[in-house]
Amino acid sequence: MMVDADQLDRAFAALADPVRRAMIARLSRGPATVNELAEPFPITKQAVSRHIQVLEAAGLITRTRDGQRRPCHLVPTALEALTSWIDEYRLETERRFRRMEALLKEKES
Repeated sequence: MMVDADQLDRAFAALADPVRRAMIARLSRGPATVNELAEPFPITKQAVSRHIQVLEAAGLITRTRDGQRRPCHLVPTALEALTSWIDEYRLETERRFRRMEALLKEKES
């Protein structure tokens, strides 16, 4: 999966904050309103709204309208793009370790 570098920067920057990571964890269980997302944190609703805006700008969440409510939703494809980027480097590192291990075994025998 090809990922835009600016999109990656925004997503990882957004996830650098523990409150936003906790919001992502909460949204992984289902949609939530601003009040529901704010509940576990001792911060103002304005601060929660700013965190939500950062997550939206990073493409990690979206908001819909449901009557008076505007629930937030996780964007699974955005998280898949991040894990895909990480996996690319993890797999390359694993390949190098396997090659090195094979070389060491070859030298021992």
